[in-house]
Amino acid sequence: MKNNNWAKTILYVHKYLERITEGIDKLVEREAMNSYYFSSTRENDVTKVANKIIELTERKKRLINIKVLTENCLKSIDNLQARILIGKYINEEPCEILAQRLNLAERTFFRKLKEAEESFSKALCRYGFNDEKISSYLKGESWIIDVYENFLDEGKELA
Repeated sequence: MKNNNWAKTILYVHKYLERITEGIDKLVEREAMNSYYFSSTRENDVTKVANKIIELTERKKRLINIKVLTENCLKSIDNLQARILIGKYINEEPCEILAQRLNLAERTFFRKLKEAEESFSKALCRYGFNDEKISSYLKGESWIIDVYENFLDEGKELA
């Protein structure tokens, strides 16, 4: 990966994926229940409902796949690196507190964080998800793209 922004993004959004997929389930149920009221002469409306349910189901599958991918990548890297990434991005713990909890000096923590991000990025690539694949796979998820762009902007500010 060219940078670790997708890795950071995927780690950061992980905590929201389950709630969003549950919300999608509710939307699918609502669409299905509402379709009961369509008469048989309104085929076009029934087709629209079916297409909407299929679209929502495909979205749910993509998000579940990202959740599983994240968990598999975390399992495949060094335990300390995984703990750093989970603490920083998923649990949003302040770096100072996380460094203390892991018995790391602050400078060492930030070095280890960078190494952990790189390991996670490499794990994503091993599963076939490089920058282009992730961008393509998540192009319809504007909320995830917004998170990614925020990480890009942060990188520009630091440069």
